This record gives sequence, structure tokens and C-alpha cells, in this order.
Amino acid sequence: MTKRSSSSLIRTKRLQARFSPIEYEMVRSKAEDASMSLAELTRRCMLLRPIPPPPPRLGRVTVATYLELSRIGNNINQLAKVANTAIKMQLPPPADPELLNELLELLRHCQREIAKTFISEEDEETDDWQPD
Repeated sequence: MTKRSSSSLIRTKRLQARFSPIEYEMVRSKAEDASMSLAELTRRCMLLRPIPPPPPRLGRVTVATYLELSRIGNNINQLAKVANTAIKMQLPPPADPELLNELLELLRHCQREIAKTFISEEDEETDDWQPD
């Protein structure tokens, strides 16, 4: 009496992949070392290993805020340069250089925090921002 397989277990679909000669030899060698066919090794590798999640996307508002903070940072940097130049020329600075440097550091801290902020999976469906 022969064993009957369930129709859901019969493999009827084909998946093709292209390899360089070196890659093919590496895969063939792994299959041989494991005493498996290439198909069985491929199935096990593809189906049994977890696939890493895609990298999170930044939200549209987050990107716009980050870019605006960059522009503000450039302006503060220019003001700090003018203040330092005025001090070197023994003129009164237009702004306190230490205060400008503190402000610039605070701004950079905000940028780092924003860069860590990613949209949640629920928001991802409504977020339609695409990079240029």
C-alpha cells in the first residue's frame, strides 16, 4: 500500500534564483556537506530562518522637522562665527558666543532625538511620505 500525500504538501511551484559560479559552488558544497539536495537546503534556509524586519521609515513631519533644525543650526553657527570674529577684532559681539554654542548643542541634541524617532506600524499606513 502506497502512502498518499495531502494535496497541500505536494510541491508544484518552482522558484528560480541566479548565482555566480562561486556562489553556486558554495551552495552546492553546503548541500553536499549536509547530505541534502540543493532544493532541500534552499527550502530549509528560506523557510526556517526568520527574515529580519524592514528598517523603519521616518515620518514626513519628522523629516521636515529634522531639516528645519539643520537650517536653524546653520544660522546659529554663522552667528557664532560672527561673534567670535568680533571678539578677535576687539569689538562687542552681536550675541554671547557661549550662549550660541549652548543653543547649537541643544539643537543637535534635538536632531539626534528626532533621528531616533520612527513612525509606528499603525501610522505607517497613513503616512505617504516618499523620499525625493
